[in-house]
Amino acid sequence: MPSDIEIARAAKLKPIVEIAAKAGVPEDALHLHGKHIAKIDDRFIAELPKRQNAKLVLVTAISPTPAGEGKTTTTVGLGDALNHIGEKAVMCLREPSLGPVFGVKGGAAGGGHAQVVPMEQINLHFTGDFHAITSANNLLAALVDNSLYWGNPLNIDPRRIVFRRVLDMNDRTLRQIISGVGAPTNGYTREAGFDITVASEIMAVFCLARDLKDLEERIARIVVAYTPDKKPITAKDVDAQGSLCVLLRDAMRPNLVQSIDGSPVFIHGGPFANIAHGCNSVIATTTAMKLADWTVTEAGFGADLGAEKFMDIKCRFAGLAPDAVVIVATVRALKMHGGMAKTDLSTENVEALKTGLVNLGRHIENVKKFGVPVVVAINHFYADTDAEIETLQTAVKADFGVDAVICRHWAEGAKGAEGLARAVVDLVGRQASDFRPLYPDEMPLLQKVETIAKEIYRADKVQASAAIKKQLKEWEEAGYGKFPVCIAKTQNSFSADPTAYGAPTGHTLPIREVRLSAGAGFIVVICGDLMTMPGLPKVPASANIKLLEDGTIDGIA
Repeated sequence: MPSDIEIARAAKLKPIVEIAAKAGVPEDALHLHGKHIAKIDDRFIAELPKRQNAKLVLVTAISPTPAGEGKTTTTVGLGDALNHIGEKAVMCLREPSLGPVFGVKGGAAGGGHAQVVPMEQINLHFTGDFHAITSANNLLAALVDNSLYWGNPLNIDPRRIVFRRVLDMNDRTLRQIISGVGAPTNGYTREAGFDITVASEIMAVFCLARDLKDLEERIARIVVAYTPDKKPITAKDVDAQGSLCVLLRDAMRPNLVQSIDGSPVFIHGGPFANIAHGCNSVIATTTAMKLADWTVTEAGFGADLGAEKFMDIKCRFAGLAPDAVVIVATVRALKMHGGMAKTDLSTENVEALKTGLVNLGRHIENVKKFGVPVVVAINHFYADTDAEIETLQTAVKADFGVDAVICRHWAEGAKGAEGLARAVVDLVGRQASDFRPLYPDEMPLLQKVETIAKEIYRADKVQASAAIKKQLKEWEEAGYGKFPVCIAKTQNSFSADPTAYGAPTGHTLPIREVRLSAGAGFIVVICGDLMTMPGLPKVPASANIKLLEDGTIDGIA
C-alpha cells in the first residue's frame, strides 16, 4: 500500500492558474509562488460581492486518539466529492506548524487520495506566512523591551510584561527563560518565555482579522505590559501596529493550492485548537464563500475544542452560521475509547466499539446544542469489519438520531466520499440550521467558562483560585467582559486528564492561568497541565525526515 507522500508525488498537478480559474479567480489576481501555489490579491477580494451564498460545512471529530481520526483527510474528501457530484465546492484548511511536523503528529495535508498538494511545501515553509507571523510577534516583543531600555518613558513594570516571544518549533527549554543577562547594554534582566507561534495572539489576530485595516486595529489593541499601578500598555503605545502590518501584509493574502483531485483549496492561518481557537483565517473562509456554492472547512482536534471555538469565537466575530457539521469517527479510535490497546485494534471487538460510542455520542449531543444539523463520517480503515461498521451505523441512528456514512476517500478519493457528499446535500436541503452560540456576550467571564465546562465537557465544577477570579473581574471592569473565552486544555479527553478516554463526567476543570488577548478579542483560559510551548517526544518525527540522494524529501507523513 503506497504511503501518503508516495501518492502525493505520483499526482499530476495542474497549473495553479487553472485551479484559480475553476474557482473564479483570474490570473491577474494571483501572486504566484511557483507553478502550483498562489496567493489571492487583497484588492480582488475587496471587490468581491458582499453577499455570501455558499453553504458552510464544518468538519470536526471525536476526541483524538493515537489510532487516528482523519479530519483533514475527510474535509478534502468531502470537498472533492461535492465537486464530483456536480456541486461547486472550495475547501478551507489551516497551515501546518513545524512543531508537529518534526514532533509527534507529523504533517497536516490530509492523506491518501484525499490530500492537498504540493505536500512537502505545504508541510514545510509553504509561502512563509508562519515566518512572517513569528517575526511580527518578536518585533513587538523587542519594541517593548526597547522602550524599557531607553529610559522607560511608558513606565513599564518589568514584572508585568505579559507579551511573550514565539518560535514555530517545539522547544520546552524556552518555556521560561531569563532575558537580558550580561552587560547593561543587553537590556533589562527579567523573567520571560516563549510560546509556539500557533499559540500566539498575533496568530489569533491574523486569523480573525477581516482585512488589513482590521488587522492593524486589532494589533494596536494588544496589551503587552502594565505599569506598576496596573494601567495597560498596548502595542499602539510602542508604535508597533504599522510595522507589524508591513510584515504581515503579504501573509494576509490567502494561499490557494489544490487537492489531488484538482479541487481548489485555501490554506491560511494555523492556530492550535487545544491552545488557541483552532480555525483557518476568516478572510480565507469568507473569500471561499463568495466563490463557491459550498465551503468545507475544518476545526482542530475534537468537537469539544475546535468546533466549540469555531462556533463561539470565529462565527461570533465573522458573522458566520454553519449549515451542517460533519463529525469524523473511526472504528479504531472508538475501540480505543472503549478500552482497547492500540496494538489490538486490528482485531474485531464489537463490545469495545459499543463502549467507545459514548465519546461520539457526547460530541453529537454537544454540536446539536448549537442548533446545527449533524452527520457522522466513518473514516474507513482496512481492518474494519462488516459487523463493526453495521453496529456503528445502527447505534448512531438509533441512539442519536443522525446518519453515519461509511467513507473510503483515503483509498478512493472523491468517489469514496460520494455517499457523504450526498448525505450532506440532503441534510442541508431538508433541515435548516438554527445556529446560535453557546453563551451570550453579556454573560460574566467565569460563567462562560463554567457553561463550556458543564455543557460541553460535563464537568461538575470549575476550579479557580481567588487571584484568577479577581483577574477576571478586573478585566470585566476594564471593558473586556463581553469577550468570548478560549479554553486551552488537553485534546485527548473531555476532561483536563489526557488519560480519561470515553466520555467522563463529574470531573473538575482546573484553571491554571488566564491571559487577556485584547487584540484577538478573547480571554485565554489555560487548564490543567497544558503547555503553550510543546515539547518533543523521546523519538521525534524529525528522526525519520531526511533528504534522499536525488534531493527529494523523505519521512514527512
